[in-house]
Amino acid sequence: MDIVLLVKAAVMGVVEGLTEFLPISSTGHLILAGALLGFDDEKAKVFDIAIQTGAILAVIIVYWKKLRDTALALPTSRQAQRFTVNVLIAFVPAVILGLLFGKAIKAHLFTPVVVASTFIIGGFIILWAERRPQSQARIQNIDSMTPLDALKVGLVQCLAMIPGTSRSGATIIGGMLLGLSRRAATDFSFFLAIPTLIGAGAYSLYKERALLSMADLPLFGVGLFFSFASAWICVRWLLGYISTHNFVPFAWYRIAFGLVVLGTAWSGLVTWAP
Repeated sequence: MDIVLLVKAAVMGVVEGLTEFLPISSTGHLILAGALLGFDDEKAKVFDIAIQTGAILAVIIVYWKKLRDTALALPTSRQAQRFTVNVLIAFVPAVILGLLFGKAIKAHLFTPVVVASTFIIGGFIILWAERRPQSQARIQNIDSMTPLDALKVGLVQCLAMIPGTSRSGATIIGGMLLGLSRRAATDFSFFLAIPTLIGAGAYSLYKERALLSMADLPLFGVGLFFSFASAWICVRWLLGYISTHNFVPFAWYRIAFGLVVLGTAWSGLVTWAP
């Protein structure tokens, strides 16, 4: 396989891993990177979704102790059962709404104005959320969440179907506005990402299987590896960052990136299409 193509796959993997779990929209960054690299055909779009699995593997490793302890305690522990049910409850809305409206959203909302607007609006929502004192959060850890809390976060996650919103941004900032502490919202966002992104990746690969062949394995393998490695670094860094910092810098970054989207679309440098 062409070494240049493998290098492009590695770069896209790094972009995915570094942006998937930050509130800045991995999709927007992958589109921009793909356009700049000339890696934006139909197969590349399947690649972008599939390599999310590498990022999820990083989350599983970072949270392995919690996942293992929950699995072992599931038959007897009400806390483990409630945590598992909460993740499943939060996962369901995205499945239902994704199947119902996914095609329509790709067909009608993936425009420069929509992407830029959601970047910028999301930035201002983060600024608003961070003005609320953390002492007012009623949920300090994810084990205190109720099924209704989980459902609300799951519904907020559905906003990420709008291009440029950011799945992690929607769940983390939405969770904070719903009463979760910054750490609880971030933790739950990571756990919710596991079924959400694995499901999205598997569905995309199945739906577009006609585009793929065994010759693509090296390409996808490189992307998955670099997505995993960069996501592992990013997740560990983010968990340390939020213990002493807020998300305000990401808000200003989103606003600036929204202006970049408008500028690149106006100049013709990037085609912001699904």
